[in-house]
Amino acid sequence: MSKRRVFIWVIITFLFVGLGLGGGFCFQRTEKEQKIYKSLQLFSDAISIIEDSYVEEVDSKDLIYGAMSGMLSSLDPYSQFLNPDEYKEMQVQTEGEFGGLGIRIAIKDTILTVITPLHGTPADKAGIEANDRIIKIDDESTEEITLRGAVKKLRGEPGTKVTLTIFREEKGEIFNVIIIRDIIKIESLKGDRIIEGHIGYIKLIELQEDTPEEFKKAILKLKKEEMESLILDLRNNPGGLLNSAVDIADMLINEKGVIVSTEARTGRESYSYKARMEVLIADDTPMVVLINEGSASGAEIIAGALQDYKRAILLGAKTFGKGSVQTIIPLGDGSALRITTSKYFLPSGRSIHEKGITPDIIVRTKIQKIDKEEKPEKIFEKLKKG
Repeated sequence: MSKRRVFIWVIITFLFVGLGLGGGFCFQRTEKEQKIYKSLQLFSDAISIIEDSYVEEVDSKDLIYGAMSGMLSSLDPYSQFLNPDEYKEMQVQTEGEFGGLGIRIAIKDTILTVITPLHGTPADKAGIEANDRIIKIDDESTEEITLRGAVKKLRGEPGTKVTLTIFREEKGEIFNVIIIRDIIKIESLKGDRIIEGHIGYIKLIELQEDTPEEFKKAILKLKKEEMESLILDLRNNPGGLLNSAVDIADMLINEKGVIVSTEARTGRESYSYKARMEVLIADDTPMVVLINEGSASGAEIIAGALQDYKRAILLGAKTFGKGSVQTIIPLGDGSALRITTSKYFLPSGRSIHEKGITPDIIVRTKIQKIDKEEKPEKIFEKLKKG
């Protein structure tokens, strides 16, 4: 065994012991620990072979980072390894301003997908829609791209342009959209007003820190204007802060009970968010909630809780299905793990994640014109064939 391989193996062994998997130097290991130990030995051997035999000299740290990136991406589309530069960038960057386009994105069915364009942003004005599949960015394929990699490609200086190749599943169309980047300023609430027949209307665009207070002011304003019923518009709302979603649901549900709970495998991240009975409108005030494919995360929590407590009628299309919680765990060298630690569950116990919420009344606004060859999982295969 080469000195380099011995050195790497010593480091991994100490890491193994330091994690409490070695049981001291006696190595009295469980079956699970033995499997991990053997896997670490394979990892050590692979690094040594690459360093000894690869055609070009490589940095062992780059190999470790690459392995960690692959390890996290193999878990789910939302878990990521962040190197020190990416972690710093994430800490100072407002999430959702992806490159100044104004879109929320996710990896769905292994394909880069638009959760929703944010209202009034360049992406919205360019006609980007919820559930659009981004298959190329500036003529580069997004096949196997990571979420972080997509953000990097989409971000840029205000005034610069980016070309997105879009696959719109509902129509089976592939087309290019040129978007000029801009500084993104996002309102959390707009449009609060009385429409015909004393019907109140509020559109929630995103769930920010001050959204509950703005929502409360809007409700009180509409009540003064003799609101007798309410339309809450959550279409293309990508979510945001969990606490804001809970606070808004609490203002509309006059029930003692859970609004949403998070459940983790270990139990450490499990928690129930209960109503505090801070309801603002009477139980007999009719309420309709508008949802669509761009309603995600916190917006789904509000809609789902209102549906479970039979407090509102949900109208529109099935929601996106983003119902998992990611936790950032810093590492010693300035890098970090962004890892899925729990999932959301509604008062009835049903999960949002990858299932979404089906409205009580489905309104179809698009005609399905797609055949089997044009399903998302086949799109890159089709492109390769020309």
